[in-house]
Amino acid sequence: MSSLSSTSVLPAAPALRPAVPSAVLRDVPRVLSIAGSDPSGGAGIQADLKSIAAHGGYGMAAITALTVQNTRGVRAVHVPPPAFLAQQLEAVSDDITIDAVKIGMLGDAEVVAAVRSWLEKVRPGVVVLDPVMVATSGDRLLQASAETALRELLPLADLITPNLAELAMLLGEAQADTWAEALEQGRRLAADTGATILVKGGHLDGAACPDALVNTGGLLAREIIEIPGDRIPTRNSHGTGCSLSSAMATAQARLGDWEASLRLVKPWLAGALESSGDLDIGTGNGPIHHFHHLATPGALPSPASPEVPPQQGLAAGDFAEVLRAETGAHLEAIHGLEFIRDLAAGNLPEKQFGYYLAQDAIYLNGYSRVLARASALAPTEAAQLFWARSSQQCLEVESELHRSWLSTRTVEPVLGPVTKSYVDHLLAASVSGSYAVLVAAVLPCFWLYAEVGQALHAEFLAAGAPADHPYAEWLRTYADEDFAQATREAIALADEAGRRASEDERAGMVVAFSQSCRFEVDFFDAPRLHS
Repeated sequence: MSSLSSTSVLPAAPALRPAVPSAVLRDVPRVLSIAGSDPSGGAGIQADLKSIAAHGGYGMAAITALTVQNTRGVRAVHVPPPAFLAQQLEAVSDDITIDAVKIGMLGDAEVVAAVRSWLEKVRPGVVVLDPVMVATSGDRLLQASAETALRELLPLADLITPNLAELAMLLGEAQADTWAEALEQGRRLAADTGATILVKGGHLDGAACPDALVNTGGLLAREIIEIPGDRIPTRNSHGTGCSLSSAMATAQARLGDWEASLRLVKPWLAGALESSGDLDIGTGNGPIHHFHHLATPGALPSPASPEVPPQQGLAAGDFAEVLRAETGAHLEAIHGLEFIRDLAAGNLPEKQFGYYLAQDAIYLNGYSRVLARASALAPTEAAQLFWARSSQQCLEVESELHRSWLSTRTVEPVLGPVTKSYVDHLLAASVSGSYAVLVAAVLPCFWLYAEVGQALHAEFLAAGAPADHPYAEWLRTYADEDFAQATREAIALADEAGRRASEDERAGMVVAFSQSCRFEVDFFDAPRLHS
């Protein structure tokens, strides 16, 4: 399998400090929206609940305000008694563990105070604050007298998502005219609050629409992480800010990594804007299409659908080379692990190997479901068949090897934290709506295993293939030519998906692939840490 070997070793990307401990990341995060209601369904809690569902979360809502509005603007706002809001919040949190909260329209100072009091008592793992002050239509949604109270709430947030007008208002400055000015304002607000700021370029002029995460306290890999994007030409942007913030809260509760969450959410939001016209809602600023990534109910995928032409400038194999460069440092790290060295030598403690296989059996169960999802999203019949076969292979061949070994030993099948985080990451990619990102996320389990398996098997053969090697059967399985061929096919499909993806989507693919590579390293090291 020399054709798959890594030709360059790059330094590993700096590890991000997650805002949510991996032990509390969830497949289906429980996300509470504290926001106003939009009877036309495009913004507020209605948009939040759609975004949460679109990203695999269970949505809940506490209503701060009732609005009279449609796609053409806000006609009236009614703020219920703050004490009633407090009762809503207490009722939910007394019964349900809240993994993430998104805070939107608050209305007045008393409502802000009620939310602040509740947050100080019940602190969810993820708090995203969308400081809703002015609607896209220009309607004022926060009383001027409440601005001071809102500023005092900011330090309780993990992520703050203002538009450019709101960013300026929070700082008491003029609105930024350029992206550089906006980033500098984001840096100042991050320093003032200690939170991560999502600076959004949607209100700037020009064809570009970048976003950036800014944190001055060392919580990100870099102080400013910029993610480029193109402006989507549409009049249907109603509820974009609400949808983005609630999607980020949900993704973060699954991934524990702000950069990964944004790279997952941004392509989804771009697709929601691009397909918004399909909804045909209202005569004004219509809503985005939250579920654009799902098939039309009742419709069957058509294998004969025309393929999207590759992006200009990328030839066959080019994007695979981008991903290949990402494998180098991770493969080096894997080969340096004590677990791998002892496995190759045959002196790995049986307890560690048992833990590894038990975790791998649990992982493969989730992995097979994610591969089935890749098959459902695949654009061609050949790709559909490949991912479907791979899903079946997980359950029939690899899992049988695990069951055979484990059936003769006493190994407690407890879900480990690394296994859970890895599967959570894959499940998050599977609900992103992006076939390309999902394929990139599942690829390291082919690619790195094939590389490691080949190297271990070569070492096994060089030692004379000792008959008493306790792990010989496992080494042979992952050095099998059928698995090597499957790996080559998976790489080719990922390369094809990358060549047909947008720039944003390709960036998301690289992040998803690199994160899975990092999980592979942690997965091999977990038995040592567990023992």
